[in-house]
Amino acid sequence: ALLTMKATVIATFFGVFLTCTYTAKEATKKTKKAKLYVPQIDCDVKAGKIINPEFIAKCPPGCQDVKYRVYGTDIYASFSSVCNAAIHSGIIDNTGGKILVQKVAGHSGYRGSFSNGVRSLSLPRWRESFLVSEGKPRKGVTYPSTLEYSSSKSTAVKSGNVNVPAGDAVLRECPTAPVPTPGTQRATTTPTPTTTTTDPSTAGLQPTTAPAATRTTAAAARTRPGLHRVREMAFRGTATSASNRNILRHNTGVQRQEPVATFQRAAGSPAHLAMETDFWKPGLSLFDTGFSSKEEFNPKPLEPISQGNQNCKVDLSFLMDGSWSIGKRRFQLQKRFLGNVAQALGIGSAGPLMGIVQYGDDPSTEFNLKTYANSKDLRNAIEKIQQKGGLSNVGKALSFVNKNFFLDANGNRGGAPNVVVVMVDGWPTDRVEEASRLARESGINIFFVTVEAAAQSEKQNVIEPNFVDKAVCRTSGFYSINVPSWFSLHKAVQPLVKRVCDTERLACSKTCLNSADIGFVIDGSSSVGTGNFRTVLQFVANVSKEFEISDTDTRVGAVQYTYEQRLEFSFDKHSTKQDVLNAIKRISYWSGGTSTGAAISYASEQLFSKSKPNKRKIMILITDGRSYDDVSVPAMAAHQNGVIAYSIGVAWAAPDELEAIASEPAKEHSFFVDEFDNLYRYVNQLIQNICTEFNSQPRN
Repeated sequence: ALLTMKATVIATFFGVFLTCTYTAKEATKKTKKAKLYVPQIDCDVKAGKIINPEFIAKCPPGCQDVKYRVYGTDIYASFSSVCNAAIHSGIIDNTGGKILVQKVAGHSGYRGSFSNGVRSLSLPRWRESFLVSEGKPRKGVTYPSTLEYSSSKSTAVKSGNVNVPAGDAVLRECPTAPVPTPGTQRATTTPTPTTTTTDPSTAGLQPTTAPAATRTTAAAARTRPGLHRVREMAFRGTATSASNRNILRHNTGVQRQEPVATFQRAAGSPAHLAMETDFWKPGLSLFDTGFSSKEEFNPKPLEPISQGNQNCKVDLSFLMDGSWSIGKRRFQLQKRFLGNVAQALGIGSAGPLMGIVQYGDDPSTEFNLKTYANSKDLRNAIEKIQQKGGLSNVGKALSFVNKNFFLDANGNRGGAPNVVVVMVDGWPTDRVEEASRLARESGINIFFVTVEAAAQSEKQNVIEPNFVDKAVCRTSGFYSINVPSWFSLHKAVQPLVKRVCDTERLACSKTCLNSADIGFVIDGSSSVGTGNFRTVLQFVANVSKEFEISDTDTRVGAVQYTYEQRLEFSFDKHSTKQDVLNAIKRISYWSGGTSTGAAISYASEQLFSKSKPNKRKIMILITDGRSYDDVSVPAMAAHQNGVIAYSIGVAWAAPDELEAIASEPAKEHSFFVDEFDNLYRYVNQLIQNICTEFNSQPRN
């Protein structure tokens, strides 16, 4: 009986065990098979209209159309069509499909390109961006099955969130990021004043509303890179010589050997700015080099906000060289130079504002434009900067500044020119040309201060010859200063300040979108008709929307013509974009004949003769038929007076007249469309051509 009882207990135990095991496996299968409901979005939905910071959605077929505009390449401005951006990036094709969208911070430059049958446009800056990738859920992330829109529009899909399992654990639920409300979305998409060391385009993104982690610099724990550049300096008295440039042992890392000299500390200068002898010792431990992680400190109460030098209203970013090659002493000299520049500029809310980005292997923001509002606090902050170390990746730093520094959240004022001053010890270790071009096209004026340039024997080590001319705003010499030695850098303070504050000569502040007088010459003849005329006005409004309109930026005027001509509004009539759009809407259809030649002459006299000297004069003429008068002579006269003419013909317009009106090359300045309803297709192409022409101007 006892044996029977034991056998019964054992059997019962194994039965319960097998039942629990089976139940657990079934639960695991059910968890694994949880289906993600994917909401569908329309082709015209823009990322900025969707509140969710990260989501998976399904695009319908047929989104590859120019009316669904896209801005950027790889990283897109948030008012781009989500689905057409996915086609541009190659994630899906015109048949549609699932995509994963991740919101990131706004950038100060978006590069247009032609990819996968979609033409994207360039854009100087926008407040929010997004990335598109294959529509597969990431482990541990919960995706919404209903998207939240900033307007009343919503997606009619089954509500509720579906959890994607993070592993094989039975019935295990992963921590998830909440779907944000419109209020929390602002916290997600607006960059915080503290800046991270990574570029949003390369960082791993999490769909969370928590603020970005504060940057810390751990230079002491960073492994020194391979051989970059070594200079052994001969030193006599207070002068330096670069005649001896011996290569140190490769396995000891890279750093300049410092001259043997004694420096007298200026009275009252902080102890940590004292210039002590700094030898490179073979076999020296990485942790004995004097570099330490960025120290936490309790700042003193800030000085009152200063108005600053109101004759020098610029938003200024210094790219500070923190590479190993510069050495500790020269790094201190660089900090002293920046402090002196800050003092000479006269920092203040109504004058110049200054921030600093330090670069080595990677760039990071030390402080942004709105951190300090007077020269004294700024100088104190500069003294506390610790060296990062690493290579001299200037191109990477310029790309970082272009995308992350000049944002409203970082104190960018919009009306003040954006200026970047790049400090370079010798030469960069990466290429700068492409990053510089994108920065210039975004309206950033790039200056270079190069110290101890490559000697003749070292030029073979320079990755990109003539890197300064490839980077600066203009190659006239105004934007570059070459200093023979770090010990004479103080002599460059006043020349640099004078150039930076000469806002009339900051040519790169002007972009294709903020530096033109655009005159529309609109055919109001009887053949157009009332309905088509409204379509033409919509086209005019759509083109105007793309420009930065104000009395100091792009200005817009309009002329309507038949046999006669009428000035609808002049360049100085409206100074805001909304006023211009309202004025376009109020234009009434005239009706009559078609005297295009006389209209060109009238526009030249009534519009472009009153254009500002520093504005590009652009005429956009829209017509639907052959002119009753000659167009070639008035068009040639306009061209000779500096007017860049674009002609757009509809239906019965004469191709030979369109080419005669257009500037050279005619194929890039004239367009033909078979019917009025297709005019919208040429908005993007027209803007693209205007910007391409602007950006191709010589930089001498």
